[in-house]
Amino acid sequence: MKKLLRHISPDPQQLALQLDFFSTDFPSPSAIDGPAPKQGPGIQQSLSPVPPDATAPPNGMRRVQLQEHVLDYILVRSKRRSIGFLIGDEGLRVTAPKWVTLGEIESAIREKQRWIFAKLNERRERSARRLQPQMQWCDGAALPYMGTDVTLRIVAMQSAGISYDETARELTVSLPADATEQQLKDRVQGWLQIEAKRLFAERLPIYAEKLGVTFQSFALSSAMTQWGSCTADGRIRLNWRLMHFALPQIDYVIAHELSHLREMNHSARFWATVQSVFPEFEAAKKALRDHAPETLPIF
Repeated sequence: MKKLLRHISPDPQQLALQLDFFSTDFPSPSAIDGPAPKQGPGIQQSLSPVPPDATAPPNGMRRVQLQEHVLDYILVRSKRRSIGFLIGDEGLRVTAPKWVTLGEIESAIREKQRWIFAKLNERRERSARRLQPQMQWCDGAALPYMGTDVTLRIVAMQSAGISYDETARELTVSLPADATEQQLKDRVQGWLQIEAKRLFAERLPIYAEKLGVTFQSFALSSAMTQWGSCTADGRIRLNWRLMHFALPQIDYVIAHELSHLREMNHSARFWATVQSVFPEFEAAKKALRDHAPETLPIF
């Protein structure tokens, strides 16, 4: 999972903040720093030894016993002044100053173990979701829309068209018999973008009024890395792929971007602003983060 990135352009009017896919904001979901202990003599290692019958850690990795858990990690020495933790494809990587002892490093791991295990579990779950089969573009396929699945129905007709039956939760696409899969995707994408423009136009004024802000304009985004962005002069961009998610997640992104018109940063005051109009923002943010990109349809 990626961080919320702050992009500052030389022109203050172009100052923009963007909300990345599957983000958890600051600190990063997979990286955290902790202060390194003060350097000095006589620091003793305080770790309980790993049971002698435990299997050896993989090459290049170290091992620490955390109560009933055994944790393997990669240790990287650097010139940095603090101990850093990063969860990557290889697991936990710890970066520490050269002068910090192993005892101090492993004490820091103990202190952050809840965070470490939580992020390792998130990483494991995302990896499992990546193995799930992608959506098949055929009659009867399930298309994620507004937080649930709708059934895709394909009808062979000379004239192209598309209609949605909300009661039956079926999206019927009419295409010539010789139409390609890409033509089907383009038709469904066009419908999702029309729906996105309609819904965003309804929801943006609601949260703008709650926040007491005015946005200049909004447009759809097809970015592959951001859910939305906001410039200092009030231009909002929202990703049409949000239509795959339930309304609370969509409203969260809208409230997030509009809140930047009061706080052009990601400070505590910014998050308090988001919470003032969207109290359940943490749950919505987690729901977005927990959906790996691979679980969304590919157009």
